[in-house]
Amino acid sequence: MNNSSVMDLPILNLAIAYVFVLLLLLIFKARGIRRERQILIAATRMTIQLTVMGYILMFVFENPSWWLTLLMLAVMLSFAMYNAVKRVKVEMSKELKRLVCLSMAAGYTVTAAVFLFVVLRINPWFDPQYCIPISGMIVGNSMTGIALGANKLCSGMRERRELVENSLMLGATPAAAARGVVNDAFDSAILPTMNNMLTMGIVSLPGMMTGQILSGTFPLTAIKYQIGIMLAILGCTALTVVIFVTLGYKTFFTKYAALRDLEH
Repeated sequence: MNNSSVMDLPILNLAIAYVFVLLLLLIFKARGIRRERQILIAATRMTIQLTVMGYILMFVFENPSWWLTLLMLAVMLSFAMYNAVKRVKVEMSKELKRLVCLSMAAGYTVTAAVFLFVVLRINPWFDPQYCIPISGMIVGNSMTGIALGANKLCSGMRERRELVENSLMLGATPAAAARGVVNDAFDSAILPTMNNMLTMGIVSLPGMMTGQILSGTFPLTAIKYQIGIMLAILGCTALTVVIFVTLGYKTFFTKYAALRDLEH
């Protein structure tokens, strides 16, 4: 198998695939659900963003340099941080929002350093062909994980306020009083990745693996890359979320170990 076997996808043929967007619009219309605007915006944004990214990646791949790669990674991570905060439906303090960004940066940096430089051993270290797409998958999944964890932590602290306060009055430390909430938040954040791993290869073939096979990569090589990346995703999500929940629960308590007013 080699790249000569790659089948091109003409623009006209690709345009036919938008019939699925039309199908979704018709279903929503028939069900009386008013989401036509969101569907059209999502499809349009996806098309424009991917097209622009395609041209950017072509330039970066043809002109590899450490600063271009780092710039791309910084932009990706910044957008991921912004979207992670936006996905949290419960009101968060500024301190918690900063922790989301700090946790994502720390989790990604450690995971990327191990996977790219120790596992893959890419050379040069800034090779955009590996750094950018792999980082995108790792950051994207950690973004989803930390958003789920932050939602669960914030809502859990509000819903279990009375239980936490009772624990404090009985002499428990803030860490002990909030342990159940913290554990539930971590579990909720990791569960989707775990479920994805359970069905991978049987129910679904992951996007990267499918893409590599379609591009002519030998299936066993694609599988090895996919396994490595899924482990990296799991590690990054776990590290990002555990940093966040371990530090985040403390923001709900005063320096005197009393629970803050969670209504404001």
